[in-house]
Amino acid sequence: MRTLPACLAFVALASFATAKPNIVHIISDDMGYSDLGCYGGEIETPNLDSLAQSGVRFTNFYVNNMCWPTRASLMTGLYPKTALPAKGSASGGLHPEATTLPQALRGNGYTTLMSGKWHLSDSRELDGPNAPHNRGFDHFYGTISGASDFFAPVDLQMNGKDMTHEWRDNPDYYYTDAITDHALGFVKEREAEKPFYLYLAYTAAHWPLHAKPEDIDHYQGRYAKGWDKLREQRHAKMKELGVVNPDWKLSPRHPDVPAWEEEKHKDWQQRRMEVYAAQITSMDRNIGRVIEYLKSSGELANTVILYHHDNGGCHVEYGEERTGSWTRDFTTDGRNLPIRPGNIPGLMPGPQTTFQSYGYGWANASNTPFRLFKQYDHEGGTRSPLIVSWPEGIEKIREGQLVRQLSHAIDIMPTLLEVGGVEGLDQNPMPVEGESLLDHIRIAPAFSSTRAPLFWAHNKGRAVRDGDWKLVADGKGEWELYHIVKDGTELNNLADEMPKQVEATAKIFREWEKRTDLTGKKKKR
Repeated sequence: MRTLPACLAFVALASFATAKPNIVHIISDDMGYSDLGCYGGEIETPNLDSLAQSGVRFTNFYVNNMCWPTRASLMTGLYPKTALPAKGSASGGLHPEATTLPQALRGNGYTTLMSGKWHLSDSRELDGPNAPHNRGFDHFYGTISGASDFFAPVDLQMNGKDMTHEWRDNPDYYYTDAITDHALGFVKEREAEKPFYLYLAYTAAHWPLHAKPEDIDHYQGRYAKGWDKLREQRHAKMKELGVVNPDWKLSPRHPDVPAWEEEKHKDWQQRRMEVYAAQITSMDRNIGRVIEYLKSSGELANTVILYHHDNGGCHVEYGEERTGSWTRDFTTDGRNLPIRPGNIPGLMPGPQTTFQSYGYGWANASNTPFRLFKQYDHEGGTRSPLIVSWPEGIEKIREGQLVRQLSHAIDIMPTLLEVGGVEGLDQNPMPVEGESLLDHIRIAPAFSSTRAPLFWAHNKGRAVRDGDWKLVADGKGEWELYHIVKDGTELNNLADEMPKQVEATAKIFREWEKRTDLTGKKKKR
């Protein structure tokens, strides 16, 4: 187990900043490693690309394979089995002994703000004990649930008070814009002398495929080439940018995805990806609004901005059955048009009258060059971009560089605690598991170094990465073994050839699983 070193002190940052830096922590929802322009994608993300040019990009950063497990790790520095031990559900809330990131920062003089998706407590309890404003945030605007109608979020709240009147009173309401509106409002109204931590948790590009007509129109015709050509083009660009090893082969098209030439509903399929891209560009535009405010207020130079995803692209094809409690019968824009949920070929997604996802083919493209998707612990489900910008804290020579340090969502909390000068968290009942990445961000050469093994175990996946080796399984299936440094797309399974390596690594996994399982008889660490 790794804990924060006791020597973490703000004085270590004195040569980089004269005051504690502000922190803007941005997370997007259900996106693939190759979607951003600065990671090889064709989707227009100029603001994130600009942050990458002035900061650093990680190429070996991992998250967990679904939304709430990653968010649990971000907020606690723990693996999700410990941070949120209710099996398969986020409704139980964070472990009561776990100190959260905003709690630790608030205790060290920060104003703590959140806008967006929480997904770490019971959505039926607006003012429950694990709601964001009761777990360390001074102010919270957003939703608790895992999915959201972008035009009318069902459990919208502000610090425990219902806020659904916002979309009822505004036919132009769009959640991505509203998340940013309230985030900027919080920042502008804070105590000016205190640094702030802003957790900006967008729901883009999680289904449903909801976007503004003008944003969708901007991408019209862009995806007529289909997913096969798109994957090839993205892979070539990724190799050119250096965000993947050029020796890694592109994984084969997933068996549940037809060749584009054989696809029967090309117009509909194109529209799905057009809306997905529109959601992302809308998010990027809103991130630009935050950057512009920080520039105009003179605070950008001493603000740490980091961006990453919560998991890989989501392949799930939703049928016409009801999709949970997020779908209504009629639109909320005053026209009261019927809503038809499900991926219905020919019914073009985008408006509130639809409730669709982008499916296997485009998720396969989002996760280029990797295999599988969200819910799995293969690289397609767990590899994420990580962009970090900090003008006063990152040496000029480092700007635009790639960082190949092996890293994980559990590292975000210790990193930001070191940024904020927080000491002594290793004395808490539940010490963080991650390691600070601050040196790799600021001054260290861009190379990969060894670290403690990393673990995953949720839904359809289980895995351990120990140095150059990765052991992974599809659910309860047989272990697969990959030399992940040489074979990053997991195409050459060495399990049969190297049974001793499999057993040695599986033993490490079993020991971790036993140590972190707080749902059975073992209740204390």
